Amino acid sequence: MRQMSLASLTDARLVARCRTGEQAAWAELVDRFSRYVYAIATQAYRLGPDDAEEVFQEVFARAYEHLDRLRDDSAIRPWIGQLTRRLSIDRIRATAREVVDSDALDIPVVDETLERLDDALTVHEGLSALPEHCREILDRFFARDESYQTIGDALAIAPGTIASRISRCLKKLRAQLEGRSEPSEPSGER
Repeated sequence: MRQMSLASLTDARLVARCRTGEQAAWAELVDRFSRYVYAIATQAYRLGPDDAEEVFQEVFARAYEHLDRLRDDSAIRPWIGQLTRRLSIDRIRATAREVVDSDALDIPVVDETLERLDDALTVHEGLSALPEHCREILDRFFARDESYQTIGDALAIAPGTIASRISRCLKKLRAQLEGRSEPSEPSGER
């Protein structure tokens, strides 16, 4: 089970704890980036489940072995993303019957997919930092595409107040996302 204190850490603080060998921090790191790694392998490079799992395992094995090579702890996400891209391409080359050259990969499509995945991870991280009531209403409206009436019935809220609650929660999400560049940490947290 994830510790709440680890889940609320910035990427840099989490990496610092991983460097000390803290197993719970490693579990949080894998949990935090697992969907990202798997999405790059399956959506950007269209690897099948078995190949994506191989890439997934190799990414986190290499991250564990070579974390000391990371110069900036806050750059863990782009580092893991780049590692996933390289290993996905290696996997395609290893399993291809013909030699794969860079023209065989539709680089603009891959880049667009990677940018979309990065944005999705950023929003997911921002949502996870919001209060539960905001996560719930935003998920119901944007992800599940529920009507105001359906949301109001499910959450025992008057349908007329749904729009204002969504607006307030979106403001909180925007503030969370804009504050990502300089997150506040509880003092004494290492």
